[in-house]
Amino acid sequence: MRILVLGGTAFLGRHFVESAARRGHVLTVLHRGRTNPGLFDRTDWPDVETRVGDRRSDLDVLGDERWDAVVDTCGYTPDVVRHSVAALASRSRRYLFVSSLSALTDSTTPGLDESAAVHTPGPEVAGAEVTPQTYGADKVACERVVQAAFGDRALILRPGLLVGPHDPSDRFTYWPRRVAGGGEVLAPPADQPVQLLDARDLADWMVRLLEAGLGGLYHAAAPKRPLTCGQLLEACRQVTGAAVTFTWVDDAFLTAHEVPVFTGLPLWVPADSHGFLSRDVSRAFGVGLSPRPLAQTIADTLAWDRTRPDDAPIQAGLPLEIEADLLAAWHAARG
Repeated sequence: MRILVLGGTAFLGRHFVESAARRGHVLTVLHRGRTNPGLFDRTDWPDVETRVGDRRSDLDVLGDERWDAVVDTCGYTPDVVRHSVAALASRSRRYLFVSSLSALTDSTTPGLDESAAVHTPGPEVAGAEVTPQTYGADKVACERVVQAAFGDRALILRPGLLVGPHDPSDRFTYWPRRVAGGGEVLAPPADQPVQLLDARDLADWMVRLLEAGLGGLYHAAAPKRPLTCGQLLEACRQVTGAAVTFTWVDDAFLTAHEVPVFTGLPLWVPADSHGFLSRDVSRAFGVGLSPRPLAQTIADTLAWDRTRPDDAPIQAGLPLEIEADLLAAWHAARG
């Protein structure tokens, strides 16, 4: 296939390009030249051609070429996606749009599938900024733009938490790194559900879906039956071999100490949001989503993390001194 990738040099996009190229596909990658600009040098990746330009204003750098598929990994607002879709609808057989499980309105109920209610998009405003408050509704609006133009040729994927090497958010990377450091570790409630997906597995699955010519809407997370935080952190302990003890604190304590949800203590969400990390993904598994073992993702993430500069700041999680203060407060409250 000939595939156009919008984005393609950061995290999920780079994994998709690498996976598709390994499987013999020819790719054009449109990116702004800001992140890893030399990543797909033609001498290393002869079937990958990069074009530098902003998808909002520079689609003319694509000439009049045609593709079997467009893969959109960086569409966040409907005006930007509408511009791309309008230019490419007659030049591509299908359009794969990476949306988000944040599209769903209900974060309380576990096990919701693709038929669940989604946010109602607000008025479309050209040049609007992406915010946490509008993110889910904007993704819904983007989905509808793609579906309106491509119909059954549209493939909409809603991943939840993506993890693994090159993750810029560090929401998962924090845990392998912290557990490898040993000692007493402040941990969220052990029974909290968790779903995540290695971005490499999502990328591989995206390629296979395009090869199969499938369209439709799919939630994308793993495993089918959610893990617990206890299982996740125990897996980190086993992979790292660290001498570590976990102190499992409760929602009330974390809330009282104003620990930011999901990022302050990564993956933690209060009980009334457990549905966010517990979706029905049986439809995706039915068409080939196949996650690798969690231990492999942990090991690979830790190995990648250790290649980063020692002074590179981590983007999520508790500084050690704040974690120590919280642990002291937890123990003091219990005598």
